[in-house]
Amino acid sequence: MSRTETSIAQVPRSFLRPCVLLLLREQPSHGYELLERLGVLGFTRADPGGLYRTLRALEREGLVHSSWERSSEGPDRRIYELTRHGMEELHDAAKGMARSGGVIGLFLSRYGEFASLAPDELAAIPRR
Repeated sequence: MSRTETSIAQVPRSFLRPCVLLLLREQPSHGYELLERLGVLGFTRADPGGLYRTLRALEREGLVHSSWERSSEGPDRRIYELTRHGMEELHDAAKGMARSGGVIGLFLSRYGEFASLAPDELAAIPRR
């Protein structure tokens, strides 16, 4: 696996919670569907156990609500949907990320200046 592939797969676990809220805002879903949709947000190897623990915690906190959907094909499925309180939590998370995004942008900009240095310029930087 290349260094880039490894980095893409390593999103912070704390990012799962707002991502689940966002996906449920887009549409109510069952757990397996959420697992599939999380891949686009960087969770290429999402842990089913971690997702279901997160969903249970979100439900205990009143951020999501679940109900059983009967299925004529296969087992019944638990469908999760966002509550009003969950929507507020999603907005707060997005605001926090926007503030963090500025700091991350500054870091990446400064890193870009460093990364674009020629090899002889890099060699001139003192090592500690």
